[in-house]
Amino acid sequence: MKKKINTQAIVNELQGSVFFPKKELVEQENTPVPLPQPSSLTPDTRIPRHHDTMQPSNHDTTVSGKEADLLEAVRKAVRQLGKEPATQRLTLEEKQALADIEYSYKRQGIRTSGNEIIRIATNYIVREYRQNGENSILAQVLKKLNS
Repeated sequence: MKKKINTQAIVNELQGSVFFPKKELVEQENTPVPLPQPSSLTPDTRIPRHHDTMQPSNHDTTVSGKEADLLEAVRKAVRQLGKEPATQRLTLEEKQALADIEYSYKRQGIRTSGNEIIRIATNYIVREYRQNGENSILAQVLKKLNS
């Protein structure tokens, strides 16, 4: 004797899962987000008329000499193979943010890893601290954490 399967109950149970999002969520994702009205925008926040079709003529970002030196030092440090094992404890949100960055760059054809991103951040913050001392981001955050 065949057992009758209640397909509607299965569909209701799966509804809202990662694979079968709720209908309201799908409709929300497909709803366009209204742009701010031009009258409410200041010159600093005004959206260019052709912002989605214009290609920048210069793809490089202009940085000051001091920043360029810092970026080059970080690049050189990260190019070296890291051989010392280290363990850091990350929150779930931090780990997901790293994975999101990694995925975003993968879609652009740029290979990276969470390990490489952490090494970039570590080298940057150490060198920035050496340059700026008590005015560095590290020093400022540590002061706020300990106040």
